[in-house]
Amino acid sequence: MLQPQRHEIDHRTIKLVVGLIALSLATLTSVFATTKIASISASYYEGGWSQSIFVGFLFAIAAFLVAYNGYSRTEMLLSKLAAVAALGVALFPCECDGHEALLPYVHGASAAVMFLILAYFCLGFYQRARAKHHREADRRAVVYAACGVLIVAAILALAADHFSQGALTQRIPRFVYYGEGTGLIAFGISWLTASRTLPGLTRQDERFNPLQDENPA
Repeated sequence: MLQPQRHEIDHRTIKLVVGLIALSLATLTSVFATTKIASISASYYEGGWSQSIFVGFLFAIAAFLVAYNGYSRTEMLLSKLAAVAALGVALFPCECDGHEALLPYVHGASAAVMFLILAYFCLGFYQRARAKHHREADRRAVVYAACGVLIVAAILALAADHFSQGALTQRIPRFVYYGEGTGLIAFGISWLTASRTLPGLTRQDERFNPLQDENPA
């Protein structure tokens, strides 16, 4: 029978779980919504499974970000700030679908802070991968760079739509949903890649299996 050897999960397991959550959030909130939601954040007003997934997944992301310390004091502090921002997104619903915001600007500012910090983490992942100087690490570096660019692009696109009073949404009704989804998917891919579980992106000697203990007590 499989017995746990560690008393807690490590940073790679955190990245694996967070990556899977981020990858599935946009799809699940849309699938369980009773209407064609214009944004992921609008799922808050749907009630039922869609709302529960939106709030619950963001709380889970926040909890894992609190547990993640990164590789420097800066990353440690930013992960905690990103956790607070994730809670801000969950607890202070957006001004959308005819609903007024509980506190103006808190939802949008929290989302922007969270995504900017996640883009910064992509930079850290990229730099550490490039420093390893082997083929799989170079592949990871490309993934991290692409994910960071996509997150920043999503932030800029959503900001442009907001400050143009929805000019882009008028052309593409679910523009905000697609923008938020792009940022979340890029976030999820970067953290899933950083978990060192994916073949082709990790050498055999560095691949991580969360069900095995590499250093038994």
